[in-house]
Amino acid sequence: MKSTKQKLVRRLKIIEGQVRGLQEMLEGGAYCIDVITQTSAVKQALSGVEDALMESHLSTCAANQMQKGKVTEAVSEILKVYRLKRK
Repeated sequence: MKSTKQKLVRRLKIIEGQVRGLQEMLEGGAYCIDVITQTSAVKQALSGVEDALMESHLSTCAANQMQKGKVTEAVSEILKVYRLKRK
């Protein structure tokens, strides 16, 4: 989990830089399509972080809950995240 966490933190720092770049693009009067292209890249990067977190959660936290007999709680969490992801 530690290496996964480190990778995700690194990815989020990259995304942070991308967002700062977006701000600079807007302040500098960049072409709209270029800004939109970059916002799309940021959304995809965040989606990738979400996917990695979901995979990690399912393979560790949810699996542990189920092994401990807390199936209802695990299923509830999984459904909650699934619904958030669909929005």
